[in-house]
Amino acid sequence: MNSFTAQQICDVLQGTMLGETTQEITGIEEITKASASDLTFIGNRKYAKLWADSNAAVAIVNDNIDLEPGDNRVLIQVKNADLAMANMLEAFLPPTPVFETDIHPTAVVHETATIGKGVQIGAHCYVGKNVTLGDGVVLYHNVSVFDDTTIGPQTVAWSGTVIRERSQIGAQCIFHNNVSIGADGFGYRPADDGRGLVKIPHIGNVVIGNGVEIGANSCIDRAKFNSTIIGDGCKIDNLVQIAHNCVMGRSCIMAGHSGLAGSVTLGDGVIIGGSASIKDHTTIESGATVGAGSGVLNNVKAGQTVLGYPATEAREMLKQWVALRKLAK
Repeated sequence: MNSFTAQQICDVLQGTMLGETTQEITGIEEITKASASDLTFIGNRKYAKLWADSNAAVAIVNDNIDLEPGDNRVLIQVKNADLAMANMLEAFLPPTPVFETDIHPTAVVHETATIGKGVQIGAHCYVGKNVTLGDGVVLYHNVSVFDDTTIGPQTVAWSGTVIRERSQIGAQCIFHNNVSIGADGFGYRPADDGRGLVKIPHIGNVVIGNGVEIGANSCIDRAKFNSTIIGDGCKIDNLVQIAHNCVMGRSCIMAGHSGLAGSVTLGDGVIIGGSASIKDHTTIESGATVGAGSGVLNNVKAGQTVLGYPATEAREMLKQWVALRKLAK
């Protein structure tokens, strides 16, 4: 377990320390649950009143919040306590599971696969024909990588992840448990004889950029033709669905239970709130935000925020909700 003095924490954050304490800090906790050995943070004035009764010996606090440290307690003033706490979480990060051998004897690696330096492959993994794994790739136990797939350096796939054939994955990506990349898109047509549905083949692939993180149990379907594309730096939460032929720009965020139907296009920096749904063939331009639970049926302009179902410009939708509330009284 990592341990820090208050001065060491202050040095890491380049903050201003108020007060003194001899207490060693071994963990991080919210202000109401913290023990004396925990670091906590105060990023909003409404939480400042909780400091007096907190057991924490050290708190990171926004420099515009006026507080006294107290006896044997320390406040570390920074410009943004939330960002500072994120830095400290990295400092307290526990080590990842250790591989006893780089390639476990139960892993199946095809003889045509190209394996880079420092690659680690866990128990019961499968690496298919003509797969390329860049330097430092880590496949935890029970990961499957199918034929003709390329994975860039330092990418990590956690247990249960399945990467289907012909996928192209960038460097320094993280795929959490049970991510599905490159499964068939959802496409059917009526049978010629009118009896049932006929599956439409999907012969494209998935292309994922660098620095992409995908949460557990999320799915990215391969394209009907061409590619489903996830841009550099995108961050995707758990239980997210991205359908065939979608294109996401750089640094987009999708929260849990949200979904893109087929052929949706997102610009750079788009934010999709939890449980939001985006209609097929819709374009959401750069910098736009879709509120949680919204249903987007039409294109969204750059920088716009939309809410509701059907999703409407946020201020207009709020006016509608207020009007409906008044009518209901």
